[in-house]
Amino acid sequence: MSRVGNAPITVPSGVEIAIDGSNITVKGSKGELSRELPGGVTANLDEQTLTVVRPDDSKESRAFHGLSRSLVQNMIVGVSEGFVKELQIQGVGYRATAKGSNTLELALGFSHPVNIEAPEGIEFEVPAQTQILVKGIDKQLVGQVAADIRKWRKPEPYKGKGIRYTDERVIRKAGKAAK
Repeated sequence: MSRVGNAPITVPSGVEIAIDGSNITVKGSKGELSRELPGGVTANLDEQTLTVVRPDDSKESRAFHGLSRSLVQNMIVGVSEGFVKELQIQGVGYRATAKGSNTLELALGFSHPVNIEAPEGIEFEVPAQTQILVKGIDKQLVGQVAADIRKWRKPEPYKGKGIRYTDERVIRKAGKAAK
């Protein structure tokens, strides 16, 4: 019995849900997302409550049950509130500059600036030179874009320089001991 899959989803006001077999479309104030639910899992909408139903009790169906419920929940949260990943840049001379809402220019110690284009549905915001906000309605896409930005200069363990998530803890190593 999936505890995640059996939990009902409350639909906030202002969010419209259209179910067509295993396809589900969610519209909200921030945009529209559509997804096909995997493994024959379907969804039922009763007034302001959505439940995800699996076809049988096979191992595969049980696995897809909780996954499908989480995907639908993330779609509903995304179109109503949106998702944000916050990155911090640490290091002398490392900085970010926004070139519009969908282009980012990073100075990361290379001989050239790194330009990053945002995919459809993603926006960049740079409140400070050392802070980047990745915003969007698709949780998976926001996380992937943030991971791709971080990949340019991961935080190194000796000085802590690089791009890191705001809540990330980098374990520092001691350098060589001087004699």
